Amino acid sequence: MTKRKIVITHDLQDEQLQRIKEIAIDWDIISSRDENIWLDHIKDAEIIVGWKKGIAEHSIQPNSKLRWFQSWSAGINKLPLESFKELNIILTGASGVHAYPVSETIFALMLALTRKIDTYVKNQREKKWHHSGLSLEMHEKTVGIIGVGAIGKETAKIAKAFGMRVLGVRHSGKREEYVDEMFKLDELDSIIPACDYIVITLPLTEETYHLFGAKQFQLMKKSAFFINIGRGNIVVEQELIKALQQKTITGAGLDVFEKEPLSEDNPLWNLENVIITPHSSGSTEHYAKRVIEDIFIPNLQSYLAGETPPINLIDYEKGY
Repeated sequence: MTKRKIVITHDLQDEQLQRIKEIAIDWDIISSRDENIWLDHIKDAEIIVGWKKGIAEHSIQPNSKLRWFQSWSAGINKLPLESFKELNIILTGASGVHAYPVSETIFALMLALTRKIDTYVKNQREKKWHHSGLSLEMHEKTVGIIGVGAIGKETAKIAKAFGMRVLGVRHSGKREEYVDEMFKLDELDSIIPACDYIVITLPLTEETYHLFGAKQFQLMKKSAFFINIGRGNIVVEQELIKALQQKTITGAGLDVFEKEPLSEDNPLWNLENVIITPHSSGSTEHYAKRVIEDIFIPNLQSYLAGETPPINLIDYEKGY
């Protein structure tokens, strides 16, 4: 009898792999970053964890054995969602894995911009002892968190340690702990003028594509900072550049861009009021542990019990 098969396109710790084997008894389990190890097994896999080039060619076919795909990332907009939907493949994401590292990056950027840490690092290289006009502080300011999911919730929690007023925006408008006032996405423009910081933590969907453009930057306080760790295409990048160049807003911390890697001729590189990170905000020493132990293994237990995996189940109609 042919064994059912799980392919994991990442290296796992021995104890994580053993735990999966104890749950999926009599299954073939192949785990490696090395394509040469898993590629021949892809076409027979019922469960795949982690998207790689070559998977679509072998597994996203009308006669595919694939029944459930577990994404290694929270963002799923680069996956073949229409094909998954047509083939009735269950899709679960990795939302929640990034809550700690990304919220830490958000506050690193907010603090660095507010307290001019980036300016002082540049001064240090030049051995220049200069005050550089430091005056702002974050305590008791207002932050608008645009996208109150796992990352947004953790960001709101940390903001309260600074005594900040927290305004939140999400599709449902449902209230959330640590958020003082919650709004729906179509109410976004109404809260922007009140915010000293705008933090974008949304996924990229048809509804959020180019959500932030010239109108929204004009609505922001001239003293406000813009932080984007969501997706580059949520923002009209040329209009963000213009707002920064013309000092319509004070500064920005950016981890994501319309095109990545960011091209060498992009004006953002040379703007003094911008801090750039290379889409690295989610990087963490605990990434694999959180994907496998917090999401995949509980979902696998549900799947083997004949249930739909409940954690981070993607709704194809919503796109998240």
